[in-house]
Amino acid sequence: MIRPSAIERALHGLVDLHCHSGPNPLPRRFDHVGAAADGARLGMRALLAKSHHHNTVMDLLAMRDRLAPLSTAVYGGIALNNQVGGINPYAVEMCLRMGGRCVWFPTISSRAHIDHHNSGGGFPKPTIPLSLAQVDVRGPDGALLPEVGRVLDVIAESGALLSAGHMAPEDILEVFAAARDRGVKRMVVSHPNFVIGSDPAQCREFIRLGAYIEHETSMYDPEVAQARWSARQLLDWIEQVGPEHTVLASDLGQAGRPMPVDSFIRVGSALLDLGLPEKDLRRIVRVNPSYLLGLDD
Repeated sequence: MIRPSAIERALHGLVDLHCHSGPNPLPRRFDHVGAAADGARLGMRALLAKSHHHNTVMDLLAMRDRLAPLSTAVYGGIALNNQVGGINPYAVEMCLRMGGRCVWFPTISSRAHIDHHNSGGGFPKPTIPLSLAQVDVRGPDGALLPEVGRVLDVIAESGALLSAGHMAPEDILEVFAAARDRGVKRMVVSHPNFVIGSDPAQCREFIRLGAYIEHETSMYDPEVAQARWSARQLLDWIEQVGPEHTVLASDLGQAGRPMPVDSFIRVGSALLDLGLPEKDLRRIVRVNPSYLLGLDD
């Protein structure tokens, strides 16, 4: 009998909270069904299909018959960019009450994202002409918009995951503080060192509000042309904020980039080689994201 390797043991049952499968206005390598089928190679438990432009729950309902035979469950959500009307509690209500599991606050429409990419940060171009407008979470007086509170109430009611999207750190802090006060239990900050511009000390402030810190294999994978950092730097982040507060996701699905499973294997193996305990890798790819997606309630 062939025994599973350490990386196979650690990654079996993983949950990917950041999969950019299609359909989408940005070029994608595979659709949601293809993502789930590939996940079966590692016994992936579930993935969260993310679009910057639309409510992915509707995609999944349309693909229900194709997804049903697959062992990897796929969940959807909504990103509050200008294509869905920005901070739109009505769109959030429909998404979550039809089975959505996540609300991403502004990503490509956030001030931080627009500032970053206008200064040469680079981002894939859509396959169709699309207008981009900034979506703010604050009004002219600097206070959070009333719609933010309404969105947070729907998230709390549904037990869904609140993602900081690509907001600036000061906006994340205020939105997360309001979310905690309104009963939101699940919060995550993705790639804090990319676009958002946060550091471990600031991330510990997010953690005190109940958040988890998510890193993306695509940003540490040596086979991704746009990878920015090494596995050693990722390990340093994990050690500074703690594996109990860390999530590892893929942020993959784009045309011309690796399959998520392959990237998880490469980055996970590098972390194990650097001395990360197998139990800690299992925690950041399986235990923590399972909780955030509400799979173990």
